[in-house]
Amino acid sequence: MSGWNRSSRSRLGGRSNPPLERTSTTTTVRLGRVQPQAPSNRTIYCNDREANLPVKFVGNSIATTKYNFLTFLPKGLFEQFRRVANLYFLGISILSTTPISPVNPVTNVVPLSFVLFLSLVKEAWEDWKRFQNDMTINNNSVDVLQDQRWETIPWKRLQVGDIVRIKQNAFFPADLLFLATTNADGVCYIETANLDGETNLKIRKALEKTWDYLTPEKASEFKGELQCEQPNNSLYTFTGNLIIDKQTLPLSPNHLLLRGCSLRNTEYIVGAVVFTGHETKVMMNSMNVPSKRSTLERKLDKLIIGLFITLFCMCLIGAICSGVFINYKYYYLGLRGSKGENISYSSFNPDNRFLVIILNMFTLITLYSTIIPISLYISIEMIKFIQSTQYINNDLRMYHMESNTPALARTSNLNEELGQVEYIFSDKTGTLTRNLMEFFKCSIGGEVYGTGVTEIERGIAQRSGIKLNEEYTSDTVHDKGFNFDDAKLMRGAWRNEPNPDICKEFFRCLAICHTVLPEGDESPEKITYQAASPDESALVIAAKNFGFFFYRRSPTTICVRESHVEKVGDVQDVSYEILNVLEFNSTRKRQSVVCRYPDGRLVLYCKGADNVIYERLADGQDDLKKVSREHLELFGSSGLRTLCLAYRDLSPDVYESWNEKFIQAKSSLRDREKKLDEVAELIEIDLILIGCTAIEDKLQEGVPACIETLARAGIKIWMLTGDKMETAINIGYACNLINNAMKQFIISSETDVIREAENRGDQVEIARVIKDEVKKDLKRCLEEAQHCLRTVSGPKLALVIDGKCLMYALEPTLRVMLLNLSLNCHSVVCCRVSPLQKAQVTSMVRKGARRITLSIGDGANDVSMIQAAHVGVGISGQEGMQAVMASDFAIAQFRFLTDLLLVHGRWSYIRLCKVITYFFYKNLTFTLTQFWFTFYTGYSGQRFYDDWYQSLYNVIFTALPVVIVGLFDKDVSAALSKKYPELYREGIRNVFFRWRVVATWAFFSVYQSLIFFYVVTSSAVRSVDSSGKMFGHMDVSTMAFTCVVVTVNLRLLMTCNSITRWHYISVGGSILAWFIFIFIYCFADHRKSVYYVIFVLMSTFYFYMTLLLVPILALFGDFVYQVLQRWFFPYDYQIIQELHRDEPEGRRREDLLEIGNNLTPAEARSYAVAQLPREISKHTGFAFDSPGYESFFAKQAGVYAPQKAWDVARRASMRRTAKKK
Repeated sequence: MSGWNRSSRSRLGGRSNPPLERTSTTTTVRLGRVQPQAPSNRTIYCNDREANLPVKFVGNSIATTKYNFLTFLPKGLFEQFRRVANLYFLGISILSTTPISPVNPVTNVVPLSFVLFLSLVKEAWEDWKRFQNDMTINNNSVDVLQDQRWETIPWKRLQVGDIVRIKQNAFFPADLLFLATTNADGVCYIETANLDGETNLKIRKALEKTWDYLTPEKASEFKGELQCEQPNNSLYTFTGNLIIDKQTLPLSPNHLLLRGCSLRNTEYIVGAVVFTGHETKVMMNSMNVPSKRSTLERKLDKLIIGLFITLFCMCLIGAICSGVFINYKYYYLGLRGSKGENISYSSFNPDNRFLVIILNMFTLITLYSTIIPISLYISIEMIKFIQSTQYINNDLRMYHMESNTPALARTSNLNEELGQVEYIFSDKTGTLTRNLMEFFKCSIGGEVYGTGVTEIERGIAQRSGIKLNEEYTSDTVHDKGFNFDDAKLMRGAWRNEPNPDICKEFFRCLAICHTVLPEGDESPEKITYQAASPDESALVIAAKNFGFFFYRRSPTTICVRESHVEKVGDVQDVSYEILNVLEFNSTRKRQSVVCRYPDGRLVLYCKGADNVIYERLADGQDDLKKVSREHLELFGSSGLRTLCLAYRDLSPDVYESWNEKFIQAKSSLRDREKKLDEVAELIEIDLILIGCTAIEDKLQEGVPACIETLARAGIKIWMLTGDKMETAINIGYACNLINNAMKQFIISSETDVIREAENRGDQVEIARVIKDEVKKDLKRCLEEAQHCLRTVSGPKLALVIDGKCLMYALEPTLRVMLLNLSLNCHSVVCCRVSPLQKAQVTSMVRKGARRITLSIGDGANDVSMIQAAHVGVGISGQEGMQAVMASDFAIAQFRFLTDLLLVHGRWSYIRLCKVITYFFYKNLTFTLTQFWFTFYTGYSGQRFYDDWYQSLYNVIFTALPVVIVGLFDKDVSAALSKKYPELYREGIRNVFFRWRVVATWAFFSVYQSLIFFYVVTSSAVRSVDSSGKMFGHMDVSTMAFTCVVVTVNLRLLMTCNSITRWHYISVGGSILAWFIFIFIYCFADHRKSVYYVIFVLMSTFYFYMTLLLVPILALFGDFVYQVLQRWFFPYDYQIIQELHRDEPEGRRREDLLEIGNNLTPAEARSYAVAQLPREISKHTGFAFDSPGYESFFAKQAGVYAPQKAWDVARRASMRRTAKKK
């Protein structure tokens, strides 16, 4: 281990040159390797740091920060100036430092610096938190082998090839090759929750050759050469070979322990470091979710461009007029310059009018720069951040009590996008359903067993008006995952069936063909199963209930306690040797196990999707295949998930021959997975069909009502599932996605024409036939759909298409036809689809139809669909957290979409529309007053306002009220938003951010700016100050600016649907801030012309009359417009406001979902106080509850609440109201 010490010293204390005499060639020969190393592989020398030095593997220290000390400022500024608005203001600030600028550069630089400072502080804080987290992780301790003993070092000092010891419940510090464990059978149990969110334990097995390297003395003898793939981000694949004692041993993912996983149920393990730091699989997967920008934000960019065009036109008009205006006849302007001065240097040289236009253009750009609001982006970011963290994340209506899961906004960029969604793409299993599987029915040897009735069957019967005579009346308490009852199979009765041998194979297949891990006591009552999916767990639980109790597993054996096999009541423990496991994946759609019975019988058990199993069945089973297919269709029509079970007896010769190929494929370093699949195809043939299982996955609570509500809101819902068509259709019926009133278009590959082509086996012909049939069906359905839409009272349309047909329908030649048909349908169901097809369908609608899309799912197979949509929503369910980690928003139940979209999404959309249009209005109004002044200054670029007025207008005097509106404005309550989901359609149509709305605000900006400028200047001409002098330039501009600040803040109150105390505080505070500033500024600056201006103005009657009349006159047009609009052209929400104008917002205790009676006494009292009546404001015809006055109402309601000072005044006002009545 001397090399370990030398390596450590060189790494920590300085760089040492690697030894030149050691080369990969000599090392390879020493360890018995014959073939040269391929460039795509890496070679690691275990327990020998010196040998690994030449390769320079990365260290184990990680850094997730965006910046470091040196890069923070340049990189942070680069990020900020990627925004067009910030870059624009940088240009303005630079222009303001030139002689042509009419404003002081400080007044432009300070606001920009303030905005940049806030943004950089936010970035620095977030990065500092990341840095602290990195330091905590890097300094975790781990035991590493050094000089035949375990030494504790921090994670960051770990290197590739080190031998480490990991204790129980500890996390793996790097990707490790599993060598040895304290468990006798060479296995350990790990939890992968940090990788995929799955809490079920996984089993990992060490190579038998390395089991002995457990103690430090023994481990120090381990010298092996590891050849493996280069670092990659595939969590579930690993190919490599371990060369030890001149023997090559193949490695698989089961031998790799990934960083971030934790050790469970094992005292400790010993492993060799394979990948470190940022080369570990978890770090290579830690990429950010694809950046998404909301549609509203993209439209805001267009508005900013519109403002740029407006700015350019204003500057061009002023510049051209300046070039025309200048003339030597205006001798008093000094255009000729002083005596001896070169007049060519004059900016207003009449002999060079083109230069005058160019220079004046830049001057006016600087002067009118306020037309672009500098605080717009930071205000919107602040509003969105608070909306997501305080409103969405803390909404009790989206809190799931059972799983203790609140809603989570993982990004704040897309809040308003939730208010404009038109298409929802939903997974079925775990999203619409609970993903809590229960074994419900089965078919064995052509006989159906199981007497229960599913939710879907009840729904079908209810729609058909049929009364079901349910046979399932047993009061027996079943295990979770087992909801089966049939006396013909239970308690050993299967031995009396006509086919007991087939029943026995069926039960053994359930008990053996799986990768489930048992936990706890080896008794049927106390044991628990850790399964990769709820389906697998349900099947093993079913086997236990049928008398085939799986209770123990090792890497090579499965132990099953079999009951009633020889005779009823007989129990025997049987150990089956597991020779090979051919694992399930999305391509194979099946799983197989090769096992050896105690008597030497070799059997392959296989379970998988019906279409996959049927392709591999032996000849001579036509009758059984036909009957079983009918049973599968029956189960599918009942909404059950089906699997087929089959087996094959193997001869020793056939197995040995195949196993050699299997081992060879398993040892391959390249395309191992592909080769294993090819080898599996060789043995998974000539299968004997045993039967099929039917598992029920019940709908989540509230799904039908949620879908019905969303449909009323104008949202179209598509269900994309991998289930059979019959199952998908019936789930669609059960959750109100499809109903009998709809006209259904079904495009299926299960037609006679396609079956005939498939029977002939020519793949080219099959593809041609399916494509022709799909094209024909699409054309027919599209014609029928257009005919239905032309009729006055045509039915709603629904499209059902399977994955095989969808594959051809998504081709470029048919995609447009599919899109047109789909957009005409109210509901679409795609079944038997792959994860890629889910993403393709989502992208087709997003890009082809240009509509706002939302994808929702709960599993890893939904990630691509979630990332393809405008908004991705993850369900934190039974299939791990991969969907949640890839999503923009996370919720626990599908029904919470109602609150997420109809309440939070709609509110966010309306609020941000108001914020953006108001920013546009107030800046345009302010800038236009300066523009009108230009016409009276010879278009010279003379400023109307003082520099600091102009700079602080956006940052202080009008900044806070608009943020308050973005946070607190509410047109209707949450309850009314869900009661009238049709209100949501206004967001889909983008009613509140159309160009017509922008034009209306622009019209009133022009109107008000004319009032501000001409009324103030005209009245000032006839007015004098207290000393009898006429008002000067700064007197008039200060008066005009005061009117602007007061008016635009009051105008904001007119746009509000609800007014709280925060509105009054922000508006009043902004106006007060202006007066405080001007008092201090006028008094403090003796050198400027603003000295004592406000004191002079306020000493005159003119000031007060102007301050009263000008805002009234400016806002009169807005008032008339709002009255006419509300009376004659009301928005939908305004009608609802009038309907419920006298009702306070109702929030009953039962409305807070799933809280139940779990409140503590203190929480119950706080909740009761929160539900007391509130002060009611009827501003703009709508009742809004303001907080306060609790103790007055608490006494009437019998609830204790502390007395508050304002209650005295409240009681007095209530009494006066009562007397009037």
